[in-house]
Amino acid sequence: MSGLSTFRCLACGASFPLAGSLTACAACGGLLDIVSELRAFGRTGDAWRDLFDRRRAAASSEATRPFETSGVWRFREHVLPDLPESGIVSKPEGATRLYAAGALGDELAFSRLFVKHEGENPTLSFKDRGMTAGVSWARTSGFSTVACASTGDTSAALAAYAAEVPGMRAVVLLPDAKITDEQLSQALAYGASTLGLDTDFDGCMRLVAELTAARPVLLLNSKNPVRIEGQKTIGWEIVQDLGWRVPDWIVVPVGNAGNVSAIGKGLREWLDLGIIAKKPRLAGVQAAAADPFYQSYRKGFSERVTRVAGETAASAIRIGAPVSHPRAEREIRFFDGVVESVTEVELLDAFALANRHGLAICPNSGVALAGAAKLRREGVIQKDDLVVVVATAHALKFAGTMSAYHRGGGRLANPPRRLPATLDAILAALDAPRGA
Repeated sequence: MSGLSTFRCLACGASFPLAGSLTACAACGGLLDIVSELRAFGRTGDAWRDLFDRRRAAASSEATRPFETSGVWRFREHVLPDLPESGIVSKPEGATRLYAAGALGDELAFSRLFVKHEGENPTLSFKDRGMTAGVSWARTSGFSTVACASTGDTSAALAAYAAEVPGMRAVVLLPDAKITDEQLSQALAYGASTLGLDTDFDGCMRLVAELTAARPVLLLNSKNPVRIEGQKTIGWEIVQDLGWRVPDWIVVPVGNAGNVSAIGKGLREWLDLGIIAKKPRLAGVQAAAADPFYQSYRKGFSERVTRVAGETAASAIRIGAPVSHPRAEREIRFFDGVVESVTEVELLDAFALANRHGLAICPNSGVALAGAAKLRREGVIQKDDLVVVVATAHALKFAGTMSAYHRGGGRLANPPRRLPATLDAILAALDAPRGA
């Protein structure tokens, strides 16, 4: 089936054909959504659940094409129904694990805490879900160059997926010296034209918009609604992972606000189709050094707050003017959501605590976990609520941050110890109290 999707402006409601490089409303410049007529497939909610379960079961035994094992393209009719299967660029991505937090949940006073680990994607972050959609769309639309501004993870995903398409060039604009070496190395290794600019992420976003207006280059930041369509699948996978139970809460770190927007949009669509019958509540969490969305929420969204983002270990969400603010505000309102902010100490301790329990999550994910813990302490989240925290990237993208925390005397620090090369020294160290 084709011709099922259109662009629609969030601000003025204008509609446009789903074609080419349109990433903002041609009438008013507002953000765009993709609206798809999914009822045209004629399936009931039960029929959709059965189809998606059969695809997941077949992925390990019968799949012959990469996208058939993808947790994104498992839901392909609901992602980009107008995209031909022949155009899909997949590594594959998605199908990440949902971990029962166990002792970590007990320590934070949750009885039913889960972590959806998006760091298990091919480039170690959730960005792969959006980028498989974005690069697939670029390929089928005839673009030979794609570009993004990035705080690290988007650049890795853009470069990796563009590298799958012969002749496609990836261009990434980065705030110079403000992303981790591990993230930078990914963009370099995958062959992207990598440009470090003397500005912050918000400055990079302004410049990439100018670049894509000046040249036939497709913008693949989450401003592009095609990216949002791939990222919707995080929420869908969570529900399917839980045996089609809808959690009470989904807690997400917020930077450019694309992820909370995408998860909410996808769940609204499934409510409309009857695939799920219950709304979860959404919680978006920001680092205090970069919390414009939280400040807007505190004002009842009566104004859109922007700020100069300060230094934070959660560097991937160090953003002062979230592009997807209007989308995220809509989802927080619809899902009776909340927005919280956490300090550097809180986010780093949560980062260290999750890793201590064997969950290798990034500092940005630590923001979400710290926010969930704060909402639990304040009684917003109840002890027996079914809660899913979305971990957006893998700890190994932030090895320097992790090492600095443990060498720097954090509350959960576990620094290495230098000893003489003798058995007596080793035995003495092992017999000493922990932390001594």
